[in-house]
Amino acid sequence: MTTDQLILADAPAIPGLAFRRFRGPNDYPAMAAAVLASADADKVERADTVEDIAAAYAHLSNCDPYQDMIFAEMEGQVIGYARAFWWEETNGPRLYGFVGFLVPAWRRQGIGRAMLRWLEQRLRQIAAGHPADRPLLFQGFAEQQEVGLAALLASEGYQPVRYFYRMVRPTLDHIPDFPLPAGIEVRPVLPEHYRAIWDADVEAFQDHWGYAPPTEEDYQAWLSNKTFFQPHLWQVAWDVAAGQIAGQVRTFIDHAQNEKYQRQRGWTEFISVRRPWRRRGLARALIVRSLRVQKEQGMAESALGADSENLSGATRVYEDCGFRVTQRNTAFRKPL
Repeated sequence: MTTDQLILADAPAIPGLAFRRFRGPNDYPAMAAAVLASADADKVERADTVEDIAAAYAHLSNCDPYQDMIFAEMEGQVIGYARAFWWEETNGPRLYGFVGFLVPAWRRQGIGRAMLRWLEQRLRQIAAGHPADRPLLFQGFAEQQEVGLAALLASEGYQPVRYFYRMVRPTLDHIPDFPLPAGIEVRPVLPEHYRAIWDADVEAFQDHWGYAPPTEEDYQAWLSNKTFFQPHLWQVAWDVAAGQIAGQVRTFIDHAQNEKYQRQRGWTEFISVRRPWRRRGLARALIVRSLRVQKEQGMAESALGADSENLSGATRVYEDCGFRVTQRNTAFRKPL
């Protein structure tokens, strides 16, 4: 028996099944394979590469992968894995979350449930070292297509607490004309703007549901994310008189997903307007500018994610710009 093996009290009695800890970057190829097999089975759109996983794991926050991950193997071959982590909402609960993937051939046999219970046990150990100064909650997330995961969470006592939309604009024709407010201009993004752009977005989201202050590792992860970090496509609005960023849309194109799913989709994402500049039409103006840039890049459609209960009425703004809801995803919580 090697020291990285894990014994799970709830593990199903399946010959050849074993559990272990993370072994480092050599696990990344097996992780990528498990992600894609799981996503394809659930019809969740993902095109993760080994490089994507390496980049993400280079900047983890509140997670030690060597202690907070579990791998399931069958006859020595990885069939799934999961990871635990935690974060704190501003003036809200401390949350203990997880992500996990299991290839379809080994589902509905108790493996996923055993892994979930191990994650919860590990998160309780972590929570024991935290001050009891706020509510402590587990949090999981399931896309609309992940019906098995949603059923597992429900059977383990999790309750839906919030819904998030995927919205799609199926064509980039007939883009409406929403002009920029007076005194606002969009400027090309330069490297010396990166921190100000990040800080402006963080400030804008402070009053949103589930907000948690990002860490420096989050900032570094953002800078190194080759999928999302495409400054040449961003629409960043500046107040000319104040010399400050008023709002932004950080457009990106996921070329790997487009190739996999045989489409030309851009993403109108990371939309934010700072409080002093809200209710003036700035979000709509930046969104349509983003749509035009996507069309210039050869895209034929656009998508975004939205909080279904956003207090600023974001869903209505997106509908005004031609987006329609195509799926509803769910955040689940239960007391720790």
